[in-house]
Amino acid sequence: MKPYRESGARLRTFTDKWLQTDPDSPAPYATLKQVLPRSSSPWREHDAISPLRACFSARSKPSWQQVTALLIVIIVFGGMCLWSISGVLTGLFWFCWACFMSNALMRLVACTIRPENAPIDPMTDAVNENLPSYSVIVALYKEASIVPQLVNAMLALDYPRDRLEILFALEADDEDTLLAFRKQNLPDFARVIAVPQGFPRTKPRALNHALEQARGDLIVIYDAEDQPRPGQLRCAAKAFAKGEPDLACLQAPLRPVGGNSFIARQFAAEYAVQFDILLPALQALNLPFPLGGTSNHFKADILRAVGGWDAFNVTEDADLGLRLAQLDYRTGMIASPTIETPPSLSQAWIPQRTRWIKGYMQTFLVHTRLNTPLKPRAWLGLFLGVALSVAAAVFYAPFSLMVIMSLLLTGLQHIGDAAHPLNIVSPYDLALFLFGTLSGMITITLAARRIDLRLNLLDIAGAPAYWCLQSVAAGFALWQLATKPFHWDKTEHAPVNFDVPPLYEDGPCAYGLEHDHHRHTHHLAHQSLG
Repeated sequence: MKPYRESGARLRTFTDKWLQTDPDSPAPYATLKQVLPRSSSPWREHDAISPLRACFSARSKPSWQQVTALLIVIIVFGGMCLWSISGVLTGLFWFCWACFMSNALMRLVACTIRPENAPIDPMTDAVNENLPSYSVIVALYKEASIVPQLVNAMLALDYPRDRLEILFALEADDEDTLLAFRKQNLPDFARVIAVPQGFPRTKPRALNHALEQARGDLIVIYDAEDQPRPGQLRCAAKAFAKGEPDLACLQAPLRPVGGNSFIARQFAAEYAVQFDILLPALQALNLPFPLGGTSNHFKADILRAVGGWDAFNVTEDADLGLRLAQLDYRTGMIASPTIETPPSLSQAWIPQRTRWIKGYMQTFLVHTRLNTPLKPRAWLGLFLGVALSVAAAVFYAPFSLMVIMSLLLTGLQHIGDAAHPLNIVSPYDLALFLFGTLSGMITITLAARRIDLRLNLLDIAGAPAYWCLQSVAAGFALWQLATKPFHWDKTEHAPVNFDVPPLYEDGPCAYGLEHDHHRHTHHLAHQSLG
């Protein structure tokens, strides 16, 4: 553990420059420059990235504890199959029952938790020369068509140019995207980094290569299609300055905008639940959560100290969020959003979701190896944020099919034999099935209301069909986990046909700072699902 904590003495270097650390001092804002003198240069040398422990890499083999547990499950399951098929079906049913009950209760509890408003602290409105330096990293592959939009979005970020650098990490053989960047008139603070060929060819490997060259005190990750709110970097810097030294990462909410297909509308609703219901609730309960794949803001020293990203995990974001918790760091949320484009067709959605579910499976396996000291807080976050999501994706469609078949056979054929393997649904079980579905719909409705996302009754009623598609992707994910665990399904993106900056209004910076969801999402609703 010690190598991961050696950089702790420098965690507040930029905070000490920015915020007055003595709360009893009467120094007014007018004398901030005198209290916090400008440094000669905002850039400094950073330590190299610490090697990632083998126990934290998806490339490593399962631990002996995991192998033993798997053998026990196989033996018990095989014995039950030989003894009684109906007993196996009953056991699977009650396993699904427990998973969906836990998921439903978690969502309903999350709906009751709302971030508290906090008064604005004028000391966080620092002058530019006292802001920390910021490195923006964008890893992209075969995205030539979206380069002009990406460059415009990054240059729209409102941050002092002498304290900002933008790094575009491209695979060295991605000639089309490299050519597209050559046609752009990039400013001095933006540059393209060629990632040398190597294995595996994944986004986290490219991010690590860029991190080696990044010089900022803070690091933020964006995707090629992202269009963050221009003031997002300032908001994250403020939240870090007010936070404790162990606050390592801040997640900005993602807002899918554009597209009117069934997939696009359900995707937007799903993101609203994730980023405006579930993650804020986990943060309010001081629990870790899996990060989203973009708009993650890090303290650079901590990110390097914990080993950066796992190049072999296809959801490196979720893994990193939980690894930070295992190493006694915390993650938080800011409210300044990032606009994304949702997949509109199942041909794009299924490969993307397959990779996500496979990565969640990898993350679950990595963090249940028992090779690190048991951290109840981290394990609870792993269960609520990862395990329940995987279980719901894998079992929702089979569980629904089991219930529907049982009801049809019972109602139409009047099966009265209690020994029949499908006669396992009681009125209480049916009530649970309805409760789980309704809790999901309630959560969607509340999430849409919080961000002014326009959904109609068909969108809400169609959610179970979307949840069943998750099981299709989960089937592919299980197959890939066994056959090609490090394969990266590329998601194709296309430029959008609307202008993003006008969508934003002055709004909140961070949950618990100037939190007010309704101010900055009004225009998003009209562009996304209106």
